Amino acid sequence: MTSRLNPYISFPGEARRAMEFYKEVFGGDLAVHTYGDFGSEAPPGYADKIMHSMLETVRGFTLMAADNPPGTEHRSGNNISVSLSGDDADELRGYWDKLSDGGTVSVPLEKQMWGDVFGMCTDKFGITWMVNISEQQT
Repeated sequence: MTSRLNPYISFPGEARRAMEFYKEVFGGDLAVHTYGDFGSEAPPGYADKIMHSMLETVRGFTLMAADNPPGTEHRSGNNISVSLSGDDADELRGYWDKLSDGGTVSVPLEKQMWGDVFGMCTDKFGITWMVNISEQQT
């Protein structure tokens, strides 16, 4: 396996719902493991919480997430953003439409001063997404 860099997002108890949503957006295979799946005594209230999940798509995207571990504070908002970029405008616009649906658009997906089409939104789970569509090189 080669090295890879991917986002790992912590959620305050809704990791399963969020990851199922991202699977609807991007497709792929989703593996979900709860605290209870690992055989040891799960902390009280954590048997069904997500200890680790990973979404891997045919396009090469990998997204990992979990519910906050016991005793840790969740900090939602500007502590993470995820960037999607490339030159397949139809594909990236499709992701944008799904991610921004039910969320908040802070920068509309439109041509920017640097020449690319760019937008930024926060999805319904509080995760900020940046989508950049570069012009295809001819």
